[in-house]
Amino acid sequence: MSRLAFTLEKEAPGSKARAARFRTGHGEVLTPVFMPVGTQATVKNSTVEVLKSVGAQVLLANTYHLLLRPGPEVFKKFGGIHRFMNWDGPVLTDSGGFQIFSLPDSRVMTEAGARFRSYVDGEEHFLSPETSIEMQRLIGSDIMMVLDQCIPSTAGHAETEAAMHLTHRWAERSLRARGDSPQALFGIVQGACHRDLRTRSAEFLRALPFDGLAIGGLAVGETHAQRYDFTAHTTDHLPRDLPRYLMGVGTPIDILESVHRGVDMFDCIIPTQLAQRGTAFTSHGKIHFRRSVYKLSEEPLDAECDCTTCRNHPRAYLHHLVKSDEVLGWQLLATHNLAFYHRLMAEMRAAILAGTFLDYYESHRFELARDDADNPPVHPAKAKVRRPPQLGDYEMQTSIGGVSSIRQISSGEVMHSVSAPADEANRLYIEQSRLSARLRRESETDEQPLVIWDVGLGAASNAMAALQCAERGLAASGPVGPRPLQIVSFECDLDPLILAARHAAWFPHLRHAAPQALLKAGRWAHASGRIEWRLLPGDFLEHLEAAPAPDLIFYDPFSSKTDTALWQTEVFARIHRQCQPRPAELYTYSAATAVRVALLVAGFHVAEGVGTGPKATTTVAYSRAVAMHGSSTSPRLLGADWLARWKRSGSKYPPGLPEADRATFEQRFLAHPQFGAK
Repeated sequence: MSRLAFTLEKEAPGSKARAARFRTGHGEVLTPVFMPVGTQATVKNSTVEVLKSVGAQVLLANTYHLLLRPGPEVFKKFGGIHRFMNWDGPVLTDSGGFQIFSLPDSRVMTEAGARFRSYVDGEEHFLSPETSIEMQRLIGSDIMMVLDQCIPSTAGHAETEAAMHLTHRWAERSLRARGDSPQALFGIVQGACHRDLRTRSAEFLRALPFDGLAIGGLAVGETHAQRYDFTAHTTDHLPRDLPRYLMGVGTPIDILESVHRGVDMFDCIIPTQLAQRGTAFTSHGKIHFRRSVYKLSEEPLDAECDCTTCRNHPRAYLHHLVKSDEVLGWQLLATHNLAFYHRLMAEMRAAILAGTFLDYYESHRFELARDDADNPPVHPAKAKVRRPPQLGDYEMQTSIGGVSSIRQISSGEVMHSVSAPADEANRLYIEQSRLSARLRRESETDEQPLVIWDVGLGAASNAMAALQCAERGLAASGPVGPRPLQIVSFECDLDPLILAARHAAWFPHLRHAAPQALLKAGRWAHASGRIEWRLLPGDFLEHLEAAPAPDLIFYDPFSSKTDTALWQTEVFARIHRQCQPRPAELYTYSAATAVRVALLVAGFHVAEGVGTGPKATTTVAYSRAVAMHGSSTSPRLLGADWLARWKRSGSKYPPGLPEADRATFEQRFLAHPQFGAK
C-alpha cells in the first residue's frame, strides 16, 4: 500500500502526459510538479516566502550535503528539516548517489557502500543504503530516495549492467532500512542508454513495494534525443499507479518533452543557476541580460508574467544589476525563473485535465526552445553580421517570426518557406491524407502495414509529421492497437537533415531519436514494432521500382525549375505503375498546371488540395478513379472549369516536352477518363 495515496486523475489523449495528485505528511502535491533544488536546506537566493509566492509545492534537499553540514545532530535537535528551515510543505531528499558519482577521485566504492572525504573539513565518511536512509529519516523528508550507483549515460553495456545490479541490491537494502517509517521511498531505474537494461531495471523495481519510481542516469552525457527516447522507453515499463520522477531534468523544453512522455516529477538547479549568470526564461524564449540591447529597455522582463520581478522592474534595471554583478540581480531573476517554471507546470496540468495537452505541446515546444538571438537589438549600430549555419549547398534560415527552415544556396529555394515546417507538413500531408484515421485498425487481423513514400526527405519535416501522428495513435489506441506504418524516405543529399539536426533547438520535430538513428543506420523502428522508418539514399529514380508499393506518397522534391527530372510525365507514369497492386494517393505542394497535366497523362486522377501558406491550392493525385466525399474540405477533382483554364494557359505542357510531341500529348490528355472524350 503506497504511503502517498497516489491518484491518477487523467491521461492526455494522443500523449502519455498525466495529471495526478498524491498526499504527504506536509500536504497534497498536484502533478506535473517541478521541485526547486534546496541542496543545503535553502534554494539559492530565495526565501521561503518567495518560494511560496511563486507556487512551489515540494522542495528538494540533498542527503550528502546535509550529512556533511550541518550534520545529523542538528536535525535531531530540530526534529527535522521543516522546522530547521521554516518550510511547512513537502520535502524530497536525494540519497547522495549522484554526488558520490561526481567525486571519482575522492571516494572508494564497494558492495557495502561508498567511503569518501568531506569537502568541508576532510573528515572521512561512509555512506551506505542503510546510513543514507538513517540520515534521511533524521532529516524528516516526506519522500526519500534509495542510494544508487550513478554512472555516465554513455557507459558500456557490461559496466552499466554491473552498476544496475548493485543499484537493485542497494534498493532492497534501502527498503529494509526504511522499516515502518511513514516516509515514502522511491526506487531509481538505471540502465544508461541501453534499452534492455532500462527494461530489466524497471521490471525489477516495480515488483518491490516502493511508493514511486524515479528515472536516474540521464542528463549525464547523452544527447537530447537520447534523453527523450530513453525517458519514453522507461515510462512504458513503469506502473500507472505510482508517481514517476525524472531526476535532474531540466530546461523548460526538457520538461515539456518529458511530461509528453509520461513523467510526473522534476528537479533541476537550472532556474537559479542560470539566474546567477543573468539568464531568464520567458514566454518567448530565453533572455541573456548581459546583452547591451537591454540597457535602455523599459519593457518588463516578461509581459505575460505576474511575478514581483516582472511587475516592479524594467529590463534596463535588470541589465544594470547583472552587468554590475549585484546579488539582487541574481535574486530577482531567480524569483522570475521559478515563477515561470511553476506557471509552466500549472498550464500543462490544466491542459491535461482539459484534454488539450497535445495542442499545448505542439504550440509551446518551439517557443520554449527559442533563445535570445530572436530578440533583435534596438540599437544595432555595432551589431555584427552573423553568417547563418551552413553545410554544403545548404544554409539555415530563420524568419523574423522565428520560423527556421533550410535554404538551398545555389537555387535559393527554401524548404517550407512561409509556414513553420511542422505546420505545413501536417496540413498538406497528414491532415489532408487523413493519416490518423487510416492507421486505425478495425480488427486484430488487420496487420498489413500502411506504406508512405516520402519523396524528398529534406529536413525530415514530412516524415517526422507522419511518425509523430503514428506515435499519437499508439498512445491513444485501444485494445486492438493501430495499424503498422512503414515510412520509406528517398533523398540524394542528406546535408539538409544533417544541418537541421545539428541545430535541433530550432527544428522541434528533430528533438526525437528517429532522425539521428536514420542518419546513422538508415533505419529506425519504434519499440512497439509498429512503426518503421527506412532511408533509401541516392537518386529516387534508381530506387523507385525496388521500393514497396505505396499507399500514400508525399511528393516534396524541389520545384520543377530546380529538379526538372522528377516532374516529368515518364516519372509519374513509373510511379503510377508501381502503385498498381493497391490504390494509392500522391500529395504535393505544387499546383502548377504543367505538373497536373503530367500526372493526368501518367494515368492519375487529379484533384485540387488544400491551400498552405500563400498557395491557394495544392495537388492530390489518385492512382485509381475515386468517389469524392463531397465535403467542403475534401479534394475536388479537376473538372470543366479547370480544363477551360488549361486551354487558355501559357504553360500547358510539362517542361522539356518537345514541340513535335505536343499534339499527341494533348490528345492523350483530353481523352483522360476524368474528363471523358472532349
